[in-house]
Formats: sequence, structure tokens, C-alpha cells
Amino acid sequence: MRKALALPTIAIAAAAFPLMAMSTASAHEGASSYQADLGTLNQSGVTGTGMVTLDGNTATVMIEATGLLAGAPHAQHFHIGAQGTCPTDAANKDGDAFLSTTEGAPFYGEIGTSLTLTGDTSPDSGLAVDRFPTAEGGSFTYNRTLEVTEDVHKAFEAGTAVLVVHGFDQNGSGTYDGDVKSDLDPTLPQEATAPVACGALNTAQMGTAPSGGAETGAGSTAGIENQGAIGVGALAAVGAAAAGAVAYRRRQADQA
Repeated sequence: MRKALALPTIAIAAAAFPLMAMSTASAHEGASSYQADLGTLNQSGVTGTGMVTLDGNTATVMIEATGLLAGAPHAQHFHIGAQGTCPTDAANKDGDAFLSTTEGAPFYGEIGTSLTLTGDTSPDSGLAVDRFPTAEGGSFTYNRTLEVTEDVHKAFEAGTAVLVVHGFDQNGSGTYDGDVKSDLDPTLPQEATAPVACGALNTAQMGTAPSGGAETGAGSTAGIENQGAIGVGALAAVGAAAAGAVAYRRRQADQA
């Protein structure tokens, strides 16, 4: 009788163990979601939200921004390699009334990924204005799945990736113009490349994602949460089986 009892107990424990192992392994795998709350730079009034889901080096990106120069293209990038923060307008040191991209670089770093609509996404496309979103009516929604480099992926994991949007009609003329030339390309006015919104890309908190990114964020973590619950349930099953076996043996001993 004791031998017969031992076999089912071991079988229950053996069946539960793979579930616990699966929950432990899965907690370190799969997609991760990040969110940036875009704050205004250069007193532009531009705000927005960015959501990124990384699965390996594949990034699914959604950005919503408003308060932009209507009908104009707006460059946008993942910046990496610095503090992982956004500057304030006080970082403007040359007195030209603009916080330039270069002046912000000590805070958010260099371009890691150019968030173009089509084609190349490397830093080489950092000023590819014909392939960046146009703010029809002063706002845009951007969605794209693209590949990032290992350096960009590591920046997300390290908490030093930053989303920056550019393009500011500082003089209110309705177009990019003015006497001050861009610090990135002297053939362009500074208005075309000046940063207007910035947000550090932090691990997304469940329940805070925008509606467009909620499914992506929830999808990447719900499985882990459920597997964790399975693991806890499996552990409880093993404990219950062991406790039952001990109690049964004691009753058998008392009856003997």
C-alpha cells in the first residue's frame, strides 16, 4: 500500500515540476514594452506619447504627437548613448533662442534609429525629411515595425533610450525658415531640426499604455503573469500532495 501511494505522489510532483521550470525560464524571455511621455522642448507646446515593444531586435513602434507645425515633416529618432534624459531649455548655451539638437545631445545622446515611414532607419537617414511623418492638422500618428541594432536594444534595457521629435516654427511664419541655420545641416534652417518634444523610454507600466499600444504591452506580459500563476499553483499542488502522503502514512502507522 505504501509503495502504491508513493508512485502517485511522485507522479504529481513530476507533472508539476515542468510547469514551474517553464515559468522561471519564460520570465526572462519574450517581448518587452517601453513608453515615453513626450514633453515640450523649445517652448513648442508639442506633447505626445510613444510606445515601443521590443522582441529581440524587432521593434514595433507607435507614436502620437500633437501641437506640431501643420503640413510639415517632423524628424523623429531613438537617441542613445548618453544620460537617457531630456534637457531643459536652459541647456541652450549659445543665446540663439533655440535649444539645438547638439545642445541636447549630452542628455539624450546620438541618433540610434531614424523613425522613418519607409526604407532605411539607420542614423544615415536622420535628416531624410521626405520619409518622416507630416503633421496634417498639427498632429500625427506613426506606426511601424522595424529592426534596431544591438546597441539600441541594449540602450532600451539599460534605460538610456530616448524618443525625440524635431521641427519647430519658432517665428510663427507657418513654415521652416529664419536666419539661424541648423547645427546638423547648414543648408536647413534651425527650425527644421530643432527638438520640439522628448521623452525617456521607460519600461511600460500595465494600465498606463495608450489605447493603441495597450494590446501590444498586455500581450507581452500577460503570458508571463499567467505562467507565474501556473508555477505557484504547481508548487501548491506538490506541497499538498506531500502533506497528504505524510498524513496517510501516519494513519496507516496508527492503525498498524
